[in-house]
Amino acid sequence: MKQIFEEVTLPHLSLKNRLVRSATWEAVAADDGGIDERAYRIYDEFAAGGVGAVITGFTSVSDGDRYFEGMMRLSRNDLVPQYRRLADTVHAHGTPIIAQLALGAYYRAVGRGFVQVEPNEMSEEEILFVESQFADAARRAKEAGFDGVQIHAAHFFFLSRFISPAVNHRTDRYGGSTENRARIVWEILAKIRAAAPSLHVSVKINSNDFTAGGLGAEESLAICKLLSADGIDSIEVSGNGTSVGGIRAGVNEAYFAPFAAWLSEEVETPVIVVGGFRSRAKMEEVLEKSAVALISLSRPLLREPDFPHKLQTGESRVSKCVSCNACYSSEMHRCVFRGKTEK
Repeated sequence: MKQIFEEVTLPHLSLKNRLVRSATWEAVAADDGGIDERAYRIYDEFAAGGVGAVITGFTSVSDGDRYFEGMMRLSRNDLVPQYRRLADTVHAHGTPIIAQLALGAYYRAVGRGFVQVEPNEMSEEEILFVESQFADAARRAKEAGFDGVQIHAAHFFFLSRFISPAVNHRTDRYGGSTENRARIVWEILAKIRAAAPSLHVSVKINSNDFTAGGLGAEESLAICKLLSADGIDSIEVSGNGTSVGGIRAGVNEAYFAPFAAWLSEEVETPVIVVGGFRSRAKMEEVLEKSAVALISLSRPLLREPDFPHKLQTGESRVSKCVSCNACYSSEMHRCVFRGKTEK
C-alpha cells in the first residue's frame, strides 16, 4: 500500500514523499521575468516545509506574453543565472524543482503594438514558433539546474484553449479531431525531449473545461492517453478555474480525485492530483484506493508552508486553510490569516 511519506521514483525524478507543491501564482517577478528577492524567500519556505517536490508558479516561455504582470519567464538566456539561484535554493533542502512552462496568450506584433491572437487565427508558422519557445525554455531550465518542467495545458491559458473544442475550430492538422487539437502539446513534448532529454516532463491538464462545448472528461482522458503513449513522465489533473471555495476536511475534499483515479487505471504514466485536499485522511484514502501516485497542494501551503512536516510528525492532520480564496486578492497571493510578522 502506498504511503504519503515514502520515497518515490518517477522517470528522471526522485522524491522523498508523495506531496507536491502545485504551481501557484505569486506575481512577484520583474517585468522582464527576473526573479524578485521575495520569490527566493517564498520558495525557500516551501522547500523547507517538507514537500517532496516544488513546481514553480506560472513561468512564461515568451517575452511577448502580456497576460499577467509580475510573471516569471524563462524566455531569455540572460535570465538563467537567476533561475539557477532559485533551483539551488530549493535543492538546499533536498527537494527537486520543476518549472511550470506556460503561455498566457499568444500576441502578434502589429505596427508598434501587439494584439492577442486566438488559436484559429494563428498561422502554422506561429504555432511552430510557440512550440520552439517551450523547448528553448526547457533547455534554459535544464541549464539552470531544474529537475523537470511542466507543460501548462490547463486553466484556459493558451495551450488549454488550443486543445479545447470550445475555442479551437481550425480545419488543418491542428484542429478538428481530438488528436489534431492535442498535436501542439505532443509536438512540444517531443521538442523538449530533444532539447533536454534528462528532464522530467510533466503536463497539467483540465479534467473538464466546465465550459459549454469545451473539453469533457472523456476527451481529456483521450488526450492523456495520447501523451502517455508519447512518453510524458507525469500528468497533473486539474480543471478549468483554479480553486473552489468552501472546502472542508472530510466533507467536499479532493474534487478532481475521481477523474484522477479513473485516469490512473487507464495509463501507466504516474498521475498527480490537485484540488481541495485538506486532510491526511483523504490523501491516504486516494493513495490507498487508486493508482494515483502523488498529491498536489496549493492553498494549504499558502496558509502553512510547513504543513507536510506537520502531517509527518503528527502535529497536524488537517489543514488550517478555510478556502476563503482571499489569497487571490492579497499581495504575493499570501494567506491573509498569516500574521504581519510572516512577511
